[in-house]
Amino acid sequence: MNSIPEILQANTKRWPDREALVWSRGPRDFSLSFSELAASAEAFAENLLTRGLARGDRALVFVPMSASLYIALLGLFRIGATAVFVDPSAGISHINLCCQRLSPRALIAVRPLRFVKPFVSGLRRVPLLFHPPVKSPPSSCGADFPAPDDPALITFTSGSTGEPKAAVRSHRFLMAQHVALADAINLEAGERDLTTLPVFVLANLASGVTSLLPDAKISRPGFIDAGRVAAQVRRLAPTRTGGSPAFYERLANVPGSLTSFKKLYTGGAPVFPSLLEKLAAQSPRTALVSVYGSTEAEPIAHIDTTEIHDVDWHHMKNGGGLLAGKPVPQIRVLILPDQWGRPITLATPLDPGQTGEILVTGNHVLKGYLDGVGDETTKVQLAGEIWHRTGDAGTWDESGRLWLQGRCSARITDSRGTLYPFTVECAASRFVSRSALVSHKGLRILLIESQSPPPDSHTLSAALAWAQIDRILTVKKIPVDSRHNAKIQYAALAKLLNRLGEI
Repeated sequence: MNSIPEILQANTKRWPDREALVWSRGPRDFSLSFSELAASAEAFAENLLTRGLARGDRALVFVPMSASLYIALLGLFRIGATAVFVDPSAGISHINLCCQRLSPRALIAVRPLRFVKPFVSGLRRVPLLFHPPVKSPPSSCGADFPAPDDPALITFTSGSTGEPKAAVRSHRFLMAQHVALADAINLEAGERDLTTLPVFVLANLASGVTSLLPDAKISRPGFIDAGRVAAQVRRLAPTRTGGSPAFYERLANVPGSLTSFKKLYTGGAPVFPSLLEKLAAQSPRTALVSVYGSTEAEPIAHIDTTEIHDVDWHHMKNGGGLLAGKPVPQIRVLILPDQWGRPITLATPLDPGQTGEILVTGNHVLKGYLDGVGDETTKVQLAGEIWHRTGDAGTWDESGRLWLQGRCSARITDSRGTLYPFTVECAASRFVSRSALVSHKGLRILLIESQSPPPDSHTLSAALAWAQIDRILTVKKIPVDSRHNAKIQYAALAKLLNRLGEI
């Protein structure tokens, strides 16, 4: 089979009445079976064709994670159209730039974004407008299934460090990603999965797993109403769950909300030891697995907490970085000397214990961006193959496990040597809710987010003595990304320090 729609068709024949998607609005629960989802997607595909959308056209999708999103997505896939996702929170100029580059022929949007269409120049030029699709009776769109190399999805980077890059995923790519994910997160047909990660839902649909969509605004996982999600979990009894660390930080605050899960997978942002220990304490019979990946390569590596030994915990808490585990079988990983920001000139792999830049290649690794924008800094040819430069620093241990050291671009090099802030932030996570290390005016400054009760500064300083920190400052808020509520915005931190004046 060459595409998710073809697998869905086969799964519909195998499990027509099995729930494919389940969602909630307060105490009320709703569902679509595999046959109902397939029928609704076919009906929407027929609507798209009737209105003039064709294979190869692009459709801008502004629909939150919901049943409507997956009906729309599968309908677009069915006719060979490409779904384009742009984060509305990135701003109007970002939307306009993305529309200018892609010239989408259709907009599928919820009501608020349909209302703003006349006022956004990029959206005004989109000729076709569709409401989010709903459950529909059986239909047949009369179109051929997409070819393996037809583009299926386009997503954009934020563009915070330059022109936004468009990541294009073909149907062949999505199939390869499904195989890698199904293996890495141990998907088993018949399971019920509470998942906040959209790509995991596609893998679930392809694996015969029921996806429970959280009763929450998952675009901001660090601010969800954990009580509503916990009530949903109690009613629907999912056996597994996948989400970002920020999502589980919130959910862990509700006693008993995690005890029903047999498997818990978390990733999309750093999974620090403090969170793993908290989750393990609240749900001791649950298999806890952290997954390392990126937009361009998901998954890269994973590790079960049962495989983390006492010496590993000690190493993470004392500057060793974050243990990501062994790479998945479907990917190859290289660690080369850290040359981030410059062309790779030395391609000799580093030995265990040496820190360098992580590069990956495989069938589910993005080989290039749309129109080549961004390829010059993130793609490199080695021995005739295209490798992706993750921008992450890492090291191997003697067991062939990957340890993350943080972003190459955040590396501090001064008279005291080289230090990756991430290693300090990982170690500090057992004392503070969030921290960020920066170099400012020649000083190593650790900013910690204010919390109650405040941390013991003497204990913190002693635990981090190896990092030779000059100052520890408390700030009201450390700026992070909106998507996962975890990625430190170091450029914004530099501006914050400048506003604070003399240190």
